[in-house]
Amino acid sequence: MHCYSGSSDVRTGGELTTTEAKKLLAGLANVKAPVVLFSGGEPLLREDLFELLSEAKKAGLRTVLSTNGTQINSDMAKKLAENKVSYIGISIDGDKDFHDSFRQSKGCFGAALDGIKNCSQAGIRTGLRFTITKQNAKYVPFIFEIAAKEGIRRICFYHLIRTGRATNLYGEVPETIQSRQVVDTIIERTSAYVGKGLLDEVLTVGNHCDGPYLLLRMQREAEKSKEKNEKFKKACELLRINGGNRIGEKIICISWDGNVYPDQFWRNYSVGSVREKSFPEIWNNKDEPVLNMLRNKNKFADKKCKSCRWFELCKGNYRFLGGDPDEKNWCLEPDCYLADDEIKK
Repeated sequence: MHCYSGSSDVRTGGELTTTEAKKLLAGLANVKAPVVLFSGGEPLLREDLFELLSEAKKAGLRTVLSTNGTQINSDMAKKLAENKVSYIGISIDGDKDFHDSFRQSKGCFGAALDGIKNCSQAGIRTGLRFTITKQNAKYVPFIFEIAAKEGIRRICFYHLIRTGRATNLYGEVPETIQSRQVVDTIIERTSAYVGKGLLDEVLTVGNHCDGPYLLLRMQREAEKSKEKNEKFKKACELLRINGGNRIGEKIICISWDGNVYPDQFWRNYSVGSVREKSFPEIWNNKDEPVLNMLRNKNKFADKKCKSCRWFELCKGNYRFLGGDPDEKNWCLEPDCYLADDEIKK
């Protein structure tokens, strides 16, 4: 129900052919992309996937997969391992009843867990993916429990971004207070589970004010401890190195039909099509207005971001253009949940 892909668009045809997809992979290697993520919809439904994984490997691209996990039986897991897939992210939305209801497919929770176990047995590094909505925010602790039980070392929490099917979930986006409470829960559970040696890493994705929010918590704690003050400084530096929102700069999305978007959540403006130009031509086009704006956020950020003391660490959230890109009409998606007194310079 929350998929960034409308999915029905694909059924009309127009997906890249195997030949076109191979040409695209060569283009990604040409611009020295370090990794390619095969996503969807459901990437394991694409009949030439293993041929493309092999082609990516030949081109020197590290391959990762984002999947619902239901197609990964033991044989499939072995085949993915043989094709050197380095990481697989499998989506879990809540407990069994909620997951099956939200995915609109009875039995998919159990099938996803089987997929996780099969990946682990095949020696593939696997992580959980969880998109936060009002409906399932209460299941965040459950996701940590599932990870510990299944021996999963990585969890990725996504803030809901309203595109594709998720445009119908406006009322399901957590409000400011709930967003902060969810992030607090994630921080606290991460500390506990990593401290016990049960997890290696936990990420939040899609709302870049999470970094500053974490720093604000650390800042309060640092006042009580010199050791924590050093951790705060290190966290600031790591966030500065990471550079905040890098869509269209370090991240790009190529849709099933060859259209290129700044990331997977942009569907209202294409920066080009690999059916009309090579990927390096699109990527290196300095005259493309949206890419130019995304790569110069200091100049084009909205007023709230420009007045924020954390901007260099965050660089604002996923932005959608309304109308002509020359109008520079930005909006933040999702909303920043920091209070005015928390962002003052």
